Amino acid sequence: MKKNIPNTITLLNMLCGVIATVCAVSGLVKEAAFLIFAGAIFDYFDGFFARLLHVSSPIGKELDSFADVVSFAIAPAAIYSTYVKYLVTGDWYINIYYLNGTCLLFVIMPFVLALFGALRLAKFNLDDRQTENFLGLTTTATGLFTASLMIYIVDHLSAFKWVHPWMILMMIFIFCVLLVSEVPMFSLKIKHLTFKGNELRVALVLIGLVSILFLGWGGIALTILLYVIFSLVNYVIN
Repeated sequence: MKKNIPNTITLLNMLCGVIATVCAVSGLVKEAAFLIFAGAIFDYFDGFFARLLHVSSPIGKELDSFADVVSFAIAPAAIYSTYVKYLVTGDWYINIYYLNGTCLLFVIMPFVLALFGALRLAKFNLDDRQTENFLGLTTTATGLFTASLMIYIVDHLSAFKWVHPWMILMMIFIFCVLLVSEVPMFSLKIKHLTFKGNELRVALVLIGLVSILFLGWGGIALTILLYVIFSLVNYVIN
């Protein structure tokens, strides 16, 4: 019985991703974003309980990847698609069938993120080099960035009137590259309590806490962006 507990939690993660996708394409962007956060919580606890109960299995690993594709690749892509649709038409809820060819292309293009998310998980599931650090940006980080950014944007729409659809598509392209790149992204796991060797982790945590304090949900997106920048700088220096 206990061996089914982690897989059940993984399926709850996938369910959050499915419902988030439905919400996103229906114009309910904030609801979709909160469901991605819920999926991330389930994603954490499925691994936690698998280790706690000593019931890790190849099936669980594959199921976890499927859930991550849905919750942190397809659902974020759907959110970006709906936001781009809003930028083009000024309406969150317009029927996709009423879009002309150019607008329809804008709406479809964000789903490239889902393809690269799936490609990343397939690629690195077969890679045993990720022992200390991640290679490339994880799908979970990508999904959480999308969710927190969109909650902040929806809450401050008047401040983001300058955003153009091409800017969103360019950002998606950058994330696609990061997903499948082999640039080392430092792990946030702290293995010892001394400051030396944990400088980047401590700095990121402190900046993240301040960002969340002042920006709310947007602080999470800023923290993930800084995580990427710190990792790139650390990679170049070393």
